[in-house]
Amino acid sequence: MTYSQAEGRQEVLDGLAEAIDALGFALACLGEAYELLDETSGDHLDDAVFRPVRTAYGRAKRTHSGFSQRHGLPERAFPEANAGVSPAGAPGFIELALGAVEEAELTLSSLQDTMLPVEVGDAELRSGLASVRESIAPVAADAREFSRTLGR
Repeated sequence: MTYSQAEGRQEVLDGLAEAIDALGFALACLGEAYELLDETSGDHLDDAVFRPVRTAYGRAKRTHSGFSQRHGLPERAFPEANAGVSPAGAPGFIELALGAVEEAELTLSSLQDTMLPVEVGDAELRSGLASVRESIAPVAADAREFSRTLGR
């Protein structure tokens, strides 16, 4: 399939935006979970799970914005996500967040596998994508460990 540089760059931005939206939803879910926990558990959730997701979200947004600016493409706003309701309380919100983080990871890895970031991107884009993935890499294990020990 042939595509123009502009089409390829837009495809990269769209994929990155999809991951950003998933991370934003994860943050909303984790915020809801935090509100349902006692202070000690909330602090532990913040350290183990919320902080790495927030870091990844910020890096992804900066990567998206920087790439857009460098290539004269329109920037996108990312409104705050709403977590909705979880009948399973804090553990349910954590599971929803974990699913969203895994979705973001899959989106980013698929994007990198296309080689578009190499073909139409630049070093800063590739570095940003790698940094986001690195930030969320431990989240699944840390979230599961947190959930396993919750309430003990």
